[in-house]
Amino acid sequence: MNHNRIISVIGLGYVGLPVAVAFGKVQKTYGFDINAARIEELKSGHDRTEEVTPGELREAHIVFTDSIDVLREADFHIVAVPTPVDSANQPDLTPMLRASETVGKALKKGDIVVYESTVYPGVTEEECVPILERVSGLACGTDFCVGYSPERINPGDKEHTFTKIKKVVSGQDAATLEIVAQVYESVVTAGVHRAPSIMVAEAAKVIENTQRDLNIALMNELALIFDRMGIDTNSVLEAAGTKWNFLKFQPGLVGGHCIGVDPYYLTHKAEKLGYIPQVILAGRRINDGMGKFIAQRTVKEMIRSGHNVLGSRVTVLGLTFKEDCPDLRNSKVIDIIHELKDYGLEVQVCDPLADPEEAAHEYGVTLVPAEKLQIAETVVVAVAHKEYRALSPEQIKGMMNGSPLVIDVKGIFKPEQLAEQGIRLWRL
Repeated sequence: MNHNRIISVIGLGYVGLPVAVAFGKVQKTYGFDINAARIEELKSGHDRTEEVTPGELREAHIVFTDSIDVLREADFHIVAVPTPVDSANQPDLTPMLRASETVGKALKKGDIVVYESTVYPGVTEEECVPILERVSGLACGTDFCVGYSPERINPGDKEHTFTKIKKVVSGQDAATLEIVAQVYESVVTAGVHRAPSIMVAEAAKVIENTQRDLNIALMNELALIFDRMGIDTNSVLEAAGTKWNFLKFQPGLVGGHCIGVDPYYLTHKAEKLGYIPQVILAGRRINDGMGKFIAQRTVKEMIRSGHNVLGSRVTVLGLTFKEDCPDLRNSKVIDIIHELKDYGLEVQVCDPLADPEEAAHEYGVTLVPAEKLQIAETVVVAVAHKEYRALSPEQIKGMMNGSPLVIDVKGIFKPEQLAEQGIRLWRL
């Protein structure tokens, strides 16, 4: 390994912290975040994202800081800040540009800056480099160099972790690429793939999630069609899935910080170049409309069950964007909640993993602990947390009064078992 490289990681969220911990296990690493509360929390050995255990935090030699002065100790800066979209689904590069200003203040001759955030091709060199040069007063390519190595962290996944996923690396020139590859090879046991340019690496990242988005969009569109036909989508997919080359995707809510966001980065750049993407945007439209569809279907099923919709109570189980993960960013469950409220229903939301303060701040949702849930007419199981997968038909029935109805978004319950309890089931 290139032993003279001292690592800093800028942005200690779902992506940055596992990266800092991996490097911190083999060498002293600097972990920077602008959120002072987050720094204090990590210093005390707790990670609210639950991506890293207290034991792993103790093992890693990380200097946690919110001071730019401390960043100057490092000469290999890894930027791992979020790249969200705004309310109009346009890329919001603010965190990345601000992080570039921060790193610019700490840059010195010989440093390397590597971006891990998901972007459209061109952002590293066209948007970030000018900021690094302006703030530092140094020239890129002669005084310092840049690289790009897209993150592949899967929140909540304890199997495909940072060190076990092959890492795509790139650099602005051959020498930089070699150093970036060596640095990552020192911790990523799965090895690295050297991309021929920074733009190729940026494009590779953005299409990984676009492909997944489109595959789920196809399943969602099939679910919309089969629902009109009165056919159970899960049963159709089970039958089709017996063919060796049928790709096993499930319909569902596509939220989170990757699949529901990254395709918009690619379509934004394409539109700037005068190309209107057809397939990608169609997939996005289908996936973004699923929450509303599920809510409307819930209301229809309630009417069929003989419930008075106005003033009835619905329990929504799960608010985070995916199962067994506390991440609330860009969760599509909120679309179900808003639409149900629009129909005059009273909605109570329960999620054992979500942070109640964050839920209130982000979505205006007051989370109700499981033991305080009131009896409802209908239960919508929106997220397949293991706590919900473990519920017995009797337990589910106990959450509702007469004519119980379950809306199973993730298809986690067996229809025949619920039927034995007299529960009406609709699943996506």
